[in-house]
Amino acid sequence: MYTCILNYQSNKTFHLKRGLLTLPQANIKLLNMFPIDNIRADFPILHQKIHGKPLVYLDNAATTQSPIKVIDAMVNYYKTSHSNVHRGVHSLSQRATDAYESARQKIQTFFGASNSKEIIFTSGTTHGINIVANGFTSLLKKGDEVLVSQMEHHSNIVPLQMLCKRTGAILKVIPMNESGELNYESYLTLLSPATKLVFINHVSNVLGTINPIKKIIDKAHEVSNAAVLIDGAQSCPHIKTNVMTLDCDFYVASAHKLYGPTGIGFLYGKEAWLNKLNPSQFGGSMIDRVTFEETSYADLPYKFEAGTQNIAGAVGFAAALDYLQDIGYDKIAPYENELLVYAQEKLLNIDGLKIYGTSKFKASVISFNIGDIHPYDLGSILDKMGIAVRTGHHCAQPIIDFYQIPGTVRASFALYNTKEEIDTLIEGLLKATKMLS
Repeated sequence: MYTCILNYQSNKTFHLKRGLLTLPQANIKLLNMFPIDNIRADFPILHQKIHGKPLVYLDNAATTQSPIKVIDAMVNYYKTSHSNVHRGVHSLSQRATDAYESARQKIQTFFGASNSKEIIFTSGTTHGINIVANGFTSLLKKGDEVLVSQMEHHSNIVPLQMLCKRTGAILKVIPMNESGELNYESYLTLLSPATKLVFINHVSNVLGTINPIKKIIDKAHEVSNAAVLIDGAQSCPHIKTNVMTLDCDFYVASAHKLYGPTGIGFLYGKEAWLNKLNPSQFGGSMIDRVTFEETSYADLPYKFEAGTQNIAGAVGFAAALDYLQDIGYDKIAPYENELLVYAQEKLLNIDGLKIYGTSKFKASVISFNIGDIHPYDLGSILDKMGIAVRTGHHCAQPIIDFYQIPGTVRASFALYNTKEEIDTLIEGLLKATKMLS
């Protein structure tokens, strides 16, 4: 039996048995009311053919597509307001500044930060992680400990490795089990007064596992008052997150996982922590006063925003959040989980198919292999059928090493996907398996 969270805001759970979903009548009505046709019409890129076949886009964990509302917002910015932000006295600069700072406030509200000073614009999740890792260089000493989970993305592991090399701190790994769940008891054992930073993703980009981050955050604060950094890149499209409720110290995410543009994201940090960190990029906009003898930094949030930022990206990010807000996570989460349940049931009917990541709590991501067929070969043939999936190690080689496999095929579902597309995926896999066996 599997259990799947369908309403993340109420934390209600429903049970899956033999791949069948049992839902209360109210939720069944809700799923039937999901406006999938209208939503698909909002995404121009979906209505094309690849190799003569209708596009079936199932690579959403890598990048989601953008609705016309986001595209139009960015085009309108370039048409009417394109200028550099801050300090400009002319109308275009003031207009661009208003749009840029309005986007910051929208992110603050959407993710529940206490004030907009705690929202730092970044180029994406990786950039935000590096800001924190570099900032902790002056806060750690030899013998301090940093905890990271075994199921992290490379961009979550490597910056912490480099941090530990610079400071002499010790990197410790929270192990996972065969189901792709973190071993919470091992985490409790690893925590100690020497723990200064805990880093964990909310949702695994390979396994779809939803980690119990609230428990992890609370325990880290209780045992060692360690700072906790949450990677929200894979969770924020599926789970409505409030950083103050979580009480995380840092949180990072990317717009392109949230139906927005690439090259823009944000770092949330508690004001007290951000004031402790030194910036790692220097230049215009992030300074207070510069002389050849000494430089002082600007106040938050500008202290971490050196140079000209991705202003159009911020505008597109804000439009993407508006789009999600209009639909509502209370509708998105049940619909995506219905797709997850349906896909899992269909996939497990394929002979020799093995799913990696069978946690009781999952987002709409499925990684799998079929027998001894290399995932790259499957992905290549599926592409010829117009089906876009991701293959390889997904920038998470420790997970692949754990299962002792060359990689996986990953199908990841978003609010614009359909059961009919999952059927097309199944047909494609059956044809590809027959060709490659």
